[in-house]
Amino acid sequence: MKKYLLTIALSAAVLIMTSCTGTYVVSSQPVRPNYVRPMAPGNGYIWIEGDWAYEGGNYRWHEGHWGRPRGHRNWQPGSWHQTNRGWSWQKGRWR
Repeated sequence: MKKYLLTIALSAAVLIMTSCTGTYVVSSQPVRPNYVRPMAPGNGYIWIEGDWAYEGGNYRWHEGHWGRPRGHRNWQPGSWHQTNRGWSWQKGRWR
């Protein structure tokens, strides 16, 4: 029973630690890839622009997708911000 509880506690700690996000800085902005936006799957969908994610020491592009609006909120695309240490990406979000 103690081993079981310890395993659960360690698993929860790892999950919490890996879900924390930080601000990652790179010396220059990556070049945004060109891709073709697919057709909307139906009426009422909005395009949610692609996003950069920090993976393996670099930012990697994740293509956009069609999604449903969330009430009266609007999608605000992510953007690059220059700091004294370099460039960091602020993820897109609903506002």
